[in-house]
Amino acid sequence: MLIDLHNHTPLCNHASGTPREFALRAYELGCKYFGFSDHGFMNYDLKYRMSKAQIPFYQALINEVRVEFESKMEILLGYEADYMSDKTLMSDEINHAKCDYLIGSVHFLNTWGFDNPAFIAKYAGMDIDTLYKDYFDALCDMIKSGLYNIVGHIDLIKIFNHRPRRDVRLYAKKAIKLAKSQNMAIELNTAGYRKPCNELYPSDEILELMANEGVKITFGSDAHSIEQIGLNMDKAIAKAREFGFKKACIFKNRQMIELEF
Repeated sequence: MLIDLHNHTPLCNHASGTPREFALRAYELGCKYFGFSDHGFMNYDLKYRMSKAQIPFYQALINEVRVEFESKMEILLGYEADYMSDKTLMSDEINHAKCDYLIGSVHFLNTWGFDNPAFIAKYAGMDIDTLYKDYFDALCDMIKSGLYNIVGHIDLIKIFNHRPRRDVRLYAKKAIKLAKSQNMAIELNTAGYRKPCNELYPSDEILELMANEGVKITFGSDAHSIEQIGLNMDKAIAKAREFGFKKACIFKNRQMIELEF
């Protein structure tokens, strides 16, 4: 496991294990570039993210781990930032944070947290194709904002295994082209293997589009516990190679660096 840029801390209020414990486990797995990208503060859904006051504490925590592991493994500091249709709900402190990278994610359609099991009942009676269109439209808006370095779990909308009747590539193609034009990396996120959809984010169909378009990739466990670090990363790496990818990205001070894996 060379790269793992998507990992959380207890500051998001739904993860366990200290940053040092996360880093130690990653090092044991042979990781060379390990990134923390906890849920950054915004003006909504406060239960599942750090507070504004905790931002400096988060940075200090990760920098402590960076110093401890500097001769063993490179520690990178990032945030996972939610893109919201109501821009007033987002946080300038996060969207313009001084860090190594920002993962831009869509977890909300309007204000519905569609990936949260607590709100799964809202799927009943909804048209899934319409949801896919709305989701990928929001993802395109996120990419066009130019705020972020990495597209987070590009097909998260499949989390509960709701699949569209139409070919998913019809929804995803524009987002992939936009990511290429913005020089954003798209992550291969192993959390999908732990969810009802039981497959990598992105699916094979979307990976094929990504390969054809020549977009950059990176890797993330999206770990919320020590046991999830690197889990199924071998599958993600194999998928990347299957579709012809030979390099993946890390970021330092918001600058992309490609590495062979």
